[in-house]
Amino acid sequence: MIVIDAASPVPPFEQLRAQLAGQIHDRTLAVGARLPTIRRLAADLGLAVNTVGRAYRELEEAGLIETRGRAGSFVTAAGEETRERARRAAADYAATVAALGLDAEEALRIAEAALRSPAPSTGTSSGHG
Repeated sequence: MIVIDAASPVPPFEQLRAQLAGQIHDRTLAVGARLPTIRRLAADLGLAVNTVGRAYRELEEAGLIETRGRAGSFVTAAGEETRERARRAAADYAATVAALGLDAEEALRIAEAALRSPAPSTGTSSGHG
């Protein structure tokens, strides 16, 4: 269930994008699941069509959903691929930390600090939009 908080400082499109992404990552929305049409979801949530469209575009750019023309928008397998890439990166980090002789506690502090800092550009924001 999607809930948009009109009083939140977070823009509605971002609330929607984050909630859908969360449901994809936690498998509430399974790979292959068909999403409501943009117009339908906008009407259901009391949002502008452009607001829902922007959320869907960002999810598509992130590889979490794909739009198949008139057939609609569907959850892709990218959520699984993303999780696997993160697992591999964590394994690589663990190997690097071990090679450097750092203990697990310090390695976790470093990782937590990195997660809190702004992420470096990954090329996904190429000025489109």
